[in-house]
Amino acid sequence: MYNTREKGSIYYNKARDNWTVLYYETDPKTGQKKRKSKSQPTKEMAEKFLTSLMYQRKNPLYMKKHKICLGDYMKLRTKTKLETNIISENSLGRINQTLNIIKKSYLYNKKIDEITTEEIQNYFNTLTDYSSSTINKIFSEFRQIFNYAFSQNIILANPMVDIIKPKSKIINKPLRALTLDEEENLVNYLTGITLKKCRYRNVFLIQMFTGMRIGEVLALKTTDIDLAHNLITVERTISKDKNSKVIMGKTTKTYAGQRELPVPILIRDFIIEQMQIANKSNHKTKLLFRNSLGNLANPAQVNTAFKEVIKDLGYEDITSHTLRHTFATRCIESGMKPVVIQRLMGHTNIQITLNTYTSIFNKYKESEITKVNNYYLENNIITDTHKQISDYSVVVIEE
Repeated sequence: MYNTREKGSIYYNKARDNWTVLYYETDPKTGQKKRKSKSQPTKEMAEKFLTSLMYQRKNPLYMKKHKICLGDYMKLRTKTKLETNIISENSLGRINQTLNIIKKSYLYNKKIDEITTEEIQNYFNTLTDYSSSTINKIFSEFRQIFNYAFSQNIILANPMVDIIKPKSKIINKPLRALTLDEEENLVNYLTGITLKKCRYRNVFLIQMFTGMRIGEVLALKTTDIDLAHNLITVERTISKDKNSKVIMGKTTKTYAGQRELPVPILIRDFIIEQMQIANKSNHKTKLLFRNSLGNLANPAQVNTAFKEVIKDLGYEDITSHTLRHTFATRCIESGMKPVVIQRLMGHTNIQITLNTYTSIFNKYKESEITKVNNYYLENNIITDTHKQISDYSVVVIEE
């Protein structure tokens, strides 16, 4: 046993086959010293912990760092990211939503250096009722904060190293895209009504024929439409700030969201119509779409307006986001290459495109394989006779 009294002590715990470090901490509220302990698997690690502890106590920032709770540390790091432009205002809103979920756990108010791997794993095991997306966001917040704490010597070991991320119990519903008949009916409906009856008619048409996200469409300005070169420039999106107020984002949801899209010939006249309305109002923002008060249109309000359209048509389980998936589906059905679809949709990488539309791509596997087989036949790589043998003969293997 290595005893240094108030500086701390180390002893071997035979029952648990590990080394225990005993040390004292001063309660900042009462001023009284409390004895604490920390187990380490080896003597060397126990000595390292005690040495680090003594070093930290000589550091004037130690008490401030040592007493900080997980939740406070997460908020502090988020604030720093915002101030250093690592994240944007719209990202801040999404991060705060994640922190509000973490706040429900007792770990949120526990000192970061006292949280164990077992506690974190037990917490993650309770998250299976959340969606995969939510679990991923929570996992990311924990991983980032403990990686940073470890790099700053606030903790001696990273408790996230062996954490197993749980799998969500929620079964993801297959993506809903409009059938050709449904899309035809919707197009006829929208092109047959006036803007007075459906203020956001042209929003829905642009979504349906470009695959843009609703926030991207509502953020369009007249200056983003280049009719001479037949291009739409997508470089920002409608978002929410930390107080959930609708704001104009400085950029798109992801860096890949910044893209140029061709103006669909099918709705070119409707886009021109919307530009004329926007230019006639001579509004300083040059926004293509605004609400009835002349302000930024709220995506939630636009979605509500779309529900009224769908209700008239008698469709179910359809949102304005369905229009984006419908566009991607038509692209796949027409034989467009996945990498082109990725660029049009603004996906960060090709894997997102393939994973998102797996079922649709699979639907066309057979027809694509037929093309390959026909190519083999046309180039005499395989003859019709071989094809018949392959299709109909039975191979007997003698033992």
